[in-house]
Amino acid sequence: MVTTFETESLTRLHWIGIVLAALTGIVHLYFGVLALDTLQGASFVLAGIAFFVAIGLLLLDVRRPLLYLAGIPFTGVQVVLYFYLNWPNVLSPGGIGDKVVQVALIAILVILYRRESAAAASAAR
Repeated sequence: MVTTFETESLTRLHWIGIVLAALTGIVHLYFGVLALDTLQGASFVLAGIAFFVAIGLLLLDVRRPLLYLAGIPFTGVQVVLYFYLNWPNVLSPGGIGDKVVQVALIAILVILYRRESAAAASAAR
């Protein structure tokens, strides 16, 4: 079992992804706590916690490519649901700001997944 953080292999892109995941995690926790007595509020809190669990797993070097791969649809579904559940009132600064953060996070996850998958395939040859 991994018990220490492994940060030497993390690149600048990893750290940007960590900051973005933390930002969206904080946003989800904040809005979730404001509406904790609703199903949507509880789901926001769970999503916020999930972002911080993912950061912890990344720092512990637990199956990073799989983590990236899971994070892409996890975050993507939140972007889609935001527009679906809030249409036509989607222009709140907090909501749009969070979606910009999430789209950037998805882009970083795709890049990291492709890089590390290519590196693993190259090493296997």
